[in-house]
Amino acid sequence: MLWHRARVIDLDVPVVQAPMAGGPSTPALAAAVSNAGGLGFLAAGYKTPGAVLTDITATRELTRRPFGVNVFAPSGRPADRGTIDRYADCLRSQAAALGVALGDPRFDDDYYEQKVELLAQARVAVVSFTFGCPTRSVVQRLQQVGASVWVTVTDPREAFLAAAAGADALVVQGVEAGGHRGSFVDTDDHEDYGILALLSLIPRRVDLPLVAAGGIATGPALAGVLAGGATAAALGTAFLRCPEAGTTAPHRDAVTQPRPTGLTRAFSGRLARGLVNTFQTEHTTIAPIAYPELHHLTAPLRARARENGDAERISLWAGQAHEFAEATPAGQLVVELAQEAAAAITRANHRLK
Repeated sequence: MLWHRARVIDLDVPVVQAPMAGGPSTPALAAAVSNAGGLGFLAAGYKTPGAVLTDITATRELTRRPFGVNVFAPSGRPADRGTIDRYADCLRSQAAALGVALGDPRFDDDYYEQKVELLAQARVAVVSFTFGCPTRSVVQRLQQVGASVWVTVTDPREAFLAAAAGADALVVQGVEAGGHRGSFVDTDDHEDYGILALLSLIPRRVDLPLVAAGGIATGPALAGVLAGGATAAALGTAFLRCPEAGTTAPHRDAVTQPRPTGLTRAFSGRLARGLVNTFQTEHTTIAPIAYPELHHLTAPLRARARENGDAERISLWAGQAHEFAEATPAGQLVVELAQEAAAAITRANHRLK
C-alpha cells in the first residue's frame, strides 16, 4: 500500500510504471499497469497542457484505478549562449546530412505552472516531480485537492529537502536508472549512488515511503529493493517493449541487444543514461550542461533519425538491466513480476534458515 493524502492506494502489486517522456508512456500503458494492480504513470514532460489533459481523459476511459502524472520541475538557469553555439557548430554537418535544420536552443519551464494547475483541477491521484523539488505552496496546492505528491531524489540531501517541502513519498533514483537523472541540480561533481545504498542512507534522514528506481527489471530485483526498505519499485525500461508502450521501433530493437549503457548530455544537455550509440559516443565529451536548450537544439535531428529508423542518432534511454525487457503485455508483466518476486523472497528465506 502507498500513502495517499486522502486515502491509502491499495496496490495489489508494489510495481509502479515509471513515467517515460518522449513517447513510451501512453494512456494504454498506464491503464494496463493500474488495472493489473500496480500504479501506472503518464509523462507530462515535453507536452502542452492540452495534450496532458487529453492523456488524462483517455486514461480515465481505460481504468477506474488510481494513476499518476509526472511533471518536470523548473531546471536551473539559461546556459551560456557561447557554449551552446559551439556545440551547435559540431552538429550542423550531421543535421545537413539528414536534411534538417537544428532547432532553436531556447530555455523554458515546460509549462510548469500551467501543468500544476491542470493537475490540481483534474484531481489526479498522484503527481510526481523530477529535475527539482516543488515549493511547499505547490505541494500543498496539490494535497488540498487529494493528490499525493512524490518527488524524485538521487541523494540523501535531496531527500531531506523534498521531505521539508512536504512530499508524501520519494522516488529514490539510483544511478542504474535509464533516462534522465532526477537530480535537483545537474553538475559534473554530483556523487552517484546506487539504489541499494540510497535505500539504506535516506531513511537516516527522513521517514517517508520510498519508491525504488534504477536497474529493476525482474522479480528478484523487485524483491531485492522491497527487502532493502522500499515500499514499491518503479520500473521504466522493463515496460519499453510492451505493446501498449509508444516506444519507437529502433528503440524497441536496441534494448534487446547486449550493448552497454552510459551517461550523456549529448541529446538534451542534462545527464541521462542510454544505450551507447554513435551520436552518444561522438558528442558526450563535448556536450555542455544546457537543459532544455540542447533538447530543443537536437530535436529536429532526432526526429528525422527516428523517421529513418536510425538507432545511431536518437536517444536510446535505458537502464543497466535493459536486456530483460520483453514484448509482454503490461498487465501480464506486472503479474509475472509479482510472482517472480514472491518466489525470490521464498528462496531468500530458505537461505537464511
